[in-house]
Order: sequence, then structure tokens, then C-alpha cells
Amino acid sequence: MELRRVIFALFVALLLSVGATYFLYSRIRRMNTGTPSTTRIVVASRALSAGTPLTSDAVVLAEWPVSASIQGAITKPETVIGRSLIYPVSANQPIVDSGLAAAGSGIGLSVKIPDGMRAISVRSNDVVGVAGFLYPGSHVDVVLTYRPENSPNPVTTTILQDVTVLTAGQTLEPDPKGKAENVSVVTLLLSPEDSQKMVMAAQQGTVQFVLRNGADQKKADTHPLLLSEMSGGKPVQSTPSSSGRAVRTVKLAKLPDFYTVETIAGEKHSVDKF
Repeated sequence: MELRRVIFALFVALLLSVGATYFLYSRIRRMNTGTPSTTRIVVASRALSAGTPLTSDAVVLAEWPVSASIQGAITKPETVIGRSLIYPVSANQPIVDSGLAAAGSGIGLSVKIPDGMRAISVRSNDVVGVAGFLYPGSHVDVVLTYRPENSPNPVTTTILQDVTVLTAGQTLEPDPKGKAENVSVVTLLLSPEDSQKMVMAAQQGTVQFVLRNGADQKKADTHPLLLSEMSGGKPVQSTPSSSGRAVRTVKLAKLPDFYTVETIAGEKHSVDKF
């Protein structure tokens, strides 16, 4: 009787293990059959530059692993035809919605201008263009030197900070090798209010760009610099005028009563005071 019970128990255990194995195998098979390992998304058929409007031959469908899904990936090529690229893409790189300009927004430079912003071009030279090291994507401060009305003293002041350079000349993308290139025009990305400041500054005096680290977005606390301060004058605290506006005064450094000239001619040495 004991042997028969043992054999029966082993038989029941064998049936349970076979049933559990079959159930798990069927479940895994159904999961693998119902969920594909890849999906088809739209990718670039060749390298494309920023501002390029997409055509039917510029994009293709390609298999992409589901496990490496991309946010914003597009599955229907017809939805991207006619839209322009905001950023350059390489061959076989997925096209994502965030990298495309809105339909009807134009081509070229206009697609890189966000809503509410403006692009304005400024004449450049070796000095203004920071010796040719201004590239699309660079960040600059804009400094203006001008002579205020009824004032003999020129003033230099920073009018804009952390401004993005959209283009250098007609180039939308920086040189991959970082080669310096002098250009005659630089295009800046500005708000409507700052665009007005830029136009006014260009009419009033000399504009110069100051290159800054692109990761540095802090606004420096600067004040207008007078020529007299450059020659030794010391600014004093602003005082309110009768109109209520603060007026900066400058205390000039005292000039010496005489100048000393030392003359050496061979072995002769003399000192004269004037």
C-alpha cells in the first residue's frame, strides 16, 4: 500500500509539472507572437542640412527596435512632406516631430526662429566679429560706444547680454572643424523689444560683440563706462536730480603740477621738469 501511494504521488507531481510547463510555454509564445520586436519609423535617406524642406525622396521607412523607442518618432512619411528641418540630420537618422518646423512656416533661416522671436542682421568686421570666431549657435553680449547729446564724454555700455547668433554670413551651421571665417554680416536672435534696441544702437554709435561661454547664462551687473573713468576718474554714487532721475557724476583725478623728462645721450644724463 505504501509503495502504491508513493507511485501515485509521483505521477500526480509529474502531471502538475508538465501542465505548468505547457502553460508557461504557451503564454510566452503568445506574448512573442503578439508584440513585434521592431517597428517602422521615418528616417532620412541622406544627410540633410537645417532649413531643408523634406521631399518624398528625402525620407524612407526603416525598421527600428521597439526596445529603443524614440520620443516623437514619425511612422507616416506623408505627414512630414513639405515641412522643413530645424536641425541638420545624417543619413538613416530618425526624423522626430520636435526637429521639424510647423507646416507653412517657410524654409531656410525662418524655420530656426521660435515663435515670438525675431532675426536681425548686423554688419560685422574683424573686430565686431571677434576675429572670425563667431559661429551659428555662439552666444555674445552686445556693447555700444556712443557720445551722448551735449556731452564731450564718450560712453560705452552693454545693451544686450547672452544673445544667440543665428548665422554668420550665409552659414546656418558652424564649421565642423571650428575654422575661423570673417563675414560681413551676422544675424542675431532677439525679442521684438531687443530688436528695437539693436537698431537704435547701430544708428547711435559703434557696436561690438563680446564672445561668451555658451553655458554661461548669467547676466552681469554692468554700468556705463565714461572716458574720464579710463583716464583716472573715479565714479561716485548716483544722486537724484530735480527730475527724479539718477545722475552719475565723475570725480576726475588730479593732474600732476609738472612732468619729468629724463634724457640720456651717450654718457650724458639729464633730468628736466616742465
